Amino acid sequence: MQSLFKLITKPSTRSFILQFSAALLIGFMLRFVVNLTPVWWLVWIAPVPLLVIALRSNKRDTFWITAVAASIGLSSNLHYYQLVMPAPIAVLVLLAQSWLWVLVIMTTRRLVLRYQSWWTVLVYPVVWCAVDTLLAHCLPDGNWGSLAYSQTEFLPMLQVTSLFGVAGLLFLLALFPSAIALAFVYGRRLHHVPWAYGLTTLLLIATFTYGEFRLQDPSGKQQVVFGLVSIDDAIGLQASATYAASIWQQYDRHVATLAAQGAKIIVLPEKIAMLTPANAEQLKRYLSSVAKAHHVWIIAGSAIDDGSRPSNLAWMFSPLGILTNNYQKHHLAPPERDYATGVDYQTKVIDATLYGLAICKDMHFASLGRAYTERNVGVMLVPAWDFYFDQWIASRTTLIRGVESGYIVVRSAREGLLTVSDAYGRVLAEKPSSGMPGQTLLVKTNIAARLTTLYSIIGGLFGWLCVLCLVGMAAWPVASAYLRAYKALPNSNLGDASI
Repeated sequence: MQSLFKLITKPSTRSFILQFSAALLIGFMLRFVVNLTPVWWLVWIAPVPLLVIALRSNKRDTFWITAVAASIGLSSNLHYYQLVMPAPIAVLVLLAQSWLWVLVIMTTRRLVLRYQSWWTVLVYPVVWCAVDTLLAHCLPDGNWGSLAYSQTEFLPMLQVTSLFGVAGLLFLLALFPSAIALAFVYGRRLHHVPWAYGLTTLLLIATFTYGEFRLQDPSGKQQVVFGLVSIDDAIGLQASATYAASIWQQYDRHVATLAAQGAKIIVLPEKIAMLTPANAEQLKRYLSSVAKAHHVWIIAGSAIDDGSRPSNLAWMFSPLGILTNNYQKHHLAPPERDYATGVDYQTKVIDATLYGLAICKDMHFASLGRAYTERNVGVMLVPAWDFYFDQWIASRTTLIRGVESGYIVVRSAREGLLTVSDAYGRVLAEKPSSGMPGQTLLVKTNIAARLTTLYSIIGGLFGWLCVLCLVGMAAWPVASAYLRAYKALPNSNLGDASI
């Protein structure tokens, strides 16, 4: 007992207990930051203690504290990962995401301690933006789960995505805790320290002011009535004819009700039924008759299994019952890895407004969202199928595409949310989906001409500039060492002032 007391009272043991307690506390906060329904305001302050510890601790302690805290926080999503992928892969994804946090914090620590100047306040945001940009372009799931998507409730700050995309919002989101952490650790001891805190304050105030100003823009004068329908029940290849008919008849009743209420464009969810090619032709004829009978545009998601590679499709029928568009999903969810991949972009002019088609995960990629901007689309129609637990983050990721590119998004999801959002990220209407008899949403909104945003012109330029800045900051010490060595050579003229 006495030896245990001595062990506990040793300075090294007390230090470990304090550090481990801090890791647990930070990890607990991160659970509300990196989960599928993050607390937006907590995202601004949760990284502060982690950064303070990193700048005050040695490399080994920073590494394990960050690893423990990140693992605890990210474990909040483990159950969701196990729903969409095999358990071993889910664990590997969790470990990889924890490693990213370690990489970001360790890189930030190294660069800040090396330079200890006012501009190091930019290191943490630059590192996060660089990592996020590379993830968005290199991984099949892109930068899904980016911290920036947590800010869709903070509308003034959200408007910065119309300028610099997700990278611009993430930069500001990381800049604030970086400045607070430097203030805690260094106070006034940084070289030219007023620049660090002044720049942070100026950027945040300017962004907030721009956001408030942008939100005052008037809406358009052309009014359109959208109808959204979703029934969570799915129709598989082995479904009985009676079961399938009951679901389609319920969709028909919902369409009739919405059309009677004034809906002109009605969006149904993704992959309502898995079909053989023969059944697909039969369903097309049926949906064509429904659209013609109620004189509405209908967008419906389905999947066709021809025995080789299934296809995930969105069909668009005109009020005359004509199949005008047959869109194939570009970006496939983990359970769809054996599906064929679409490459075409589908648009349709309705009453002088250009509409675009996408399916669920497609809208998680800024590149696809911007591709429709280049085609001058004013409204995106998006059938979707979520996994219930990710319904908030899936709908808000899609919402940001509309802010980046300046268009309305109409998204109807199974096991998710029926959502209509405008070009400023405002949720105009929203309802959760349900099983039979399903859920409907009627939305009347004004449509303006598509907003031209800076992001629609420059794309991901800001994110790639952050990648270049990170490479430059990391490489500069090595380059400086070589430069000094070269100057020291007897035959070197590099330091000669006459040159």
